[in-house]
Amino acid sequence: MNATRRSLIAATLFAPAVARAQGWAPTRPVRFVVPFPAGGATDVVARVLGERMQETLGQPVVVENRTGAGGNVGVENVVRSAPDGTTILMGTTGTLTVNPHLYATLGFDPLRDLSPISMAFTTDHVLVVNPSVAAATAQEFLALVRAQPGRLSYGSAGSGSSTHTVPELFKLAARVDITHVPYRGSAPALNDLVAGNIQMMLDQIPSAIGQIRGGRVRALAVTGARRSALLPDVPTMAEIGLPDAQATSWGAVMAPGGLPAPIVARFNAAIADALGQQAVKDRLAAAGADGVGSSAEELAAYLRAESAKWARVVREARITVN
Repeated sequence: MNATRRSLIAATLFAPAVARAQGWAPTRPVRFVVPFPAGGATDVVARVLGERMQETLGQPVVVENRTGAGGNVGVENVVRSAPDGTTILMGTTGTLTVNPHLYATLGFDPLRDLSPISMAFTTDHVLVVNPSVAAATAQEFLALVRAQPGRLSYGSAGSGSSTHTVPELFKLAARVDITHVPYRGSAPALNDLVAGNIQMMLDQIPSAIGQIRGGRVRALAVTGARRSALLPDVPTMAEIGLPDAQATSWGAVMAPGGLPAPIVARFNAAIADALGQQAVKDRLAAAGADGVGSSAEELAAYLRAESAKWARVVREARITVN
């Protein structure tokens, strides 16, 4: 085979993806990989967005739950998929910016091996204590903890979860010593908090709101930049003097690395359209999530900043996975 013929074949088979993507629209169903079980906030948001996105993209958007290893199984599946617009991922704080610092043998780098498309949603955490804890305010709680280093304990959904990393960030910012008690999920941890077997949690607001409203736990502070509409009387971490404890759990839509720019733009526009629909906003709010979009460039910068923040927390708090 002469060089000219080889060049023509190569140009046909391996033409620059950007050129092939001009005027791009999907011709096959799109897999929307969620690295967690069905029913959680991440899954719910993906399904709500996917329903609207398939209207604008003209192809079904099928949510596929690929679970395991703290979300790493689902993320790796997308990393290994072709960058052709048939596979996207609902990544999260943990899977994209915490896990790379927890798992020494991850085998891939989410920031290097995935293409950012758009932010999708955020949820804040809330500092809750058992009503028997002698603290009516966050300041009183901090004074109590400082007077009894290591005596109080907090529960989490397991080592490396957001309900573990966010409290560790709080401990670093407040310079306090609180003992970590890991559980197999947030629900059993919250149940033990209600029972008084642990004293505090920094749970996601959607998970804790029912127990707060029922008076079974007391809310002292939220981790978002602003007060939560669900808890308007509860101050932020910045308001109690701990701005460095601000933290938000979030979800972002990603794709295999090397996704052509026109495909990124088409998906980004479809997500922006979905997040602009009042029906979508209402459904996300009902799931305890705030719909938040971004440009791909804004998301890339945010991921770098979040990765640096959680790398420090993992390192300084000496967080390890079981």
